[in-house]
Amino acid sequence: MLTSELDYELPDSAIAQTPLRRRDLCKLCVVDRQTDSVDDRRFKDLEDYLHPGDLLVLNDTRVLPCRIPCTRQDSGGSMEIFLLDPPGEPRRRFHAFFKPARRAKAGHIYLPVRDPNGGAFEVIAQNGELGGEVEWKGPQALDASRLGSLGVMPLPPYIKRPRLPDSDVARVDARYYQSIYAAADGSAAAPTAGLHFSRALIARLKKKGVQFCSVTLHVGAGTFLPVKGDSLDTHVMHSEPYSLSQETADRIREAKATGRRVIAVGTTAVRVLESYGSGLSGSTNIFIKPGYRFKNVDALITNFHQPKSTLMALVGAFYDTPKILALYKRCLAKGYRFLSYGDAMFIQ
Repeated sequence: MLTSELDYELPDSAIAQTPLRRRDLCKLCVVDRQTDSVDDRRFKDLEDYLHPGDLLVLNDTRVLPCRIPCTRQDSGGSMEIFLLDPPGEPRRRFHAFFKPARRAKAGHIYLPVRDPNGGAFEVIAQNGELGGEVEWKGPQALDASRLGSLGVMPLPPYIKRPRLPDSDVARVDARYYQSIYAAADGSAAAPTAGLHFSRALIARLKKKGVQFCSVTLHVGAGTFLPVKGDSLDTHVMHSEPYSLSQETADRIREAKATGRRVIAVGTTAVRVLESYGSGLSGSTNIFIKPGYRFKNVDALITNFHQPKSTLMALVGAFYDTPKILALYKRCLAKGYRFLSYGDAMFIQ
């Protein structure tokens, strides 16, 4: 498949720059794959389309504030270090992106702008647009709690507004660029389909008999790196770690055996559901693209994705690429908000 077949025109005005203060009031485009019917609703209306016994699979990864404003020790030049594998457990070595990348050289020392304890990052390796490695030189190894005093939430670059620490905007992002059920520290980006769930909606769904279970996939560069080649066949996915409990695996297996729907909340949950097999933990570099045959996913809740991305390939594989592109064009005309802080689709 050609990468150009995943392309569409996305105006800047359609890219959501801020979250909705009430999560479940975003728009929801509901698509029936059997009839090609389309409904325009609000996310709070999701319960109208779910049935008792449906199993919603959530990704409970927790995003860490892993974009760290820094200054170079010898020159004072500014640098942003973005940790791609932020620490759930204490560590000192990390994969990272640098902004601007041209300034990052092996041996350079960078001081976090807000670090009262005098720590520093040393660039160990730099590999151009693929990032590099850094080592933390602070008195203690970095963990999730320590990272909170250094960085800001890792908003995508298409959200073009200030990301300064200790600002009202940063506090909004710390709350809303995180699902309400996030639990497992370690993600460098939010699994955005989960951002729309409110506690009230989850309570109503459970009362209706909808079931929930969780998997964990820590989101890194692999999910979001653009497809650079002309063909999808030339793109190599980065690996991302995942895990799920035996209880979750049993519940998924039981739902499939009894004909109940397994509904993935987000493309990251899809990646776990289509990767884990008999193993309950590991890493996945699965690249789901048109022609893929799904084993475990019966329906999908997802956001609207960037043109020519691996995520567009995944939703195209789940439904139909030309139909997805037509739906995107339709939703743009109807004022839907796109990408991380944007609206949602339910493809059933």
